Amino acid sequence: MRLLVSGGGTGGHIYPALALIEALKKKDPTAEVLYVGTTRGLETRIVPAAGIPLKTLKIQGFKRSLSLENLKTVYLFLKSVHESKRIIKEFRPDVVIGTGGYVCGAVVYAASKLKIPTMIHEQNSVAGVTNKFLSHFVDKIGICFEDAASQFPEKKVILTGNPRAQQVALMKKTGRLYSEYGLEKNKKTVLIFGGSQGARRINEASTAAISAWKQADYQVLFVSGQGHYEKIMAKLADKKLPENVHIVPYIADMPAILPEVDLIVGRAGATSLAEITALGLPAILIPSPYVTNDHQTKNAQSLVTRQAAVMIKESELDETSLVAAINKLMTDDKERMQMAANCKQMGMPNAADKLLAVLESLIK
Repeated sequence: MRLLVSGGGTGGHIYPALALIEALKKKDPTAEVLYVGTTRGLETRIVPAAGIPLKTLKIQGFKRSLSLENLKTVYLFLKSVHESKRIIKEFRPDVVIGTGGYVCGAVVYAASKLKIPTMIHEQNSVAGVTNKFLSHFVDKIGICFEDAASQFPEKKVILTGNPRAQQVALMKKTGRLYSEYGLEKNKKTVLIFGGSQGARRINEASTAAISAWKQADYQVLFVSGQGHYEKIMAKLADKKLPENVHIVPYIADMPAILPEVDLIVGRAGATSLAEITALGLPAILIPSPYVTNDHQTKNAQSLVTRQAAVMIKESELDETSLVAAINKLMTDDKERMQMAANCKQMGMPNAADKLLAVLESLIK
């Protein structure tokens, strides 16, 4: 197979693409892959580091208000479509898939106009603008949440899940919580993580809650984000941290420690939820209210409705609500285990293989 993948801007679009490519390479080591991303997105660093050929396009999204910048956006889109056609003709892919972001709008649209089989993958429960646009031109649409199905042409939609889940489902306990972070081996562990850059409101509530965890029979690993760590530690300088609370700025390869965690507190991005459901990990979700169409809240609600997670809205987050939610689950093993089972049922551990099967069907 010759696969052209396009997706960029954020990790939520890039990591599912990398997981799909990894699954393809395992199945067919001779497969040829080309990744097309933006000139300024995270993919410029992540994709080459994964050993995948990358070509980039200069493109940007529309402004919500009337702006001359939107004229530039239209110009860059049309120019990117032209450049995409050149790239596609040179690479000669069997199939093209877009995993989200403005860049895949130009690439997948160009491929459809060249009569190349095309597919898009929507990770969230609320479809993005680019994928809504592309849904009229592509052959198939892969979704991760059933709630997204109604936003696309019914005959094109296939529930595939997020390829990232397949990578995480295979992970085992490695002992990193003990060997690298000094946590106790046989103690229940709560992981608080607001994303790689951290989340101010989550950090504030967690910092205020530290003294309340002193008597807890579980331990807390609080990942602040590198940009917040020094400020938090300066604020706590005159206080002695409880032995069961550990604060770190960052954890490399975060998913690798998830099998050792009993409860996670964090955001509700699509990639995070794919990892959580793949492992059946109980979660307290605090959706970011700053994302397009409030899609994290809708992502979280998909789990809450199935009793697979608890949600605290950021507007309702403080020391009291955070501690109460954590204590409730960490002191009730039965409820936590039931939540884990419900979460596991939502997982799609063969998501990458499912997506590959759809792509293969488009070639035949």
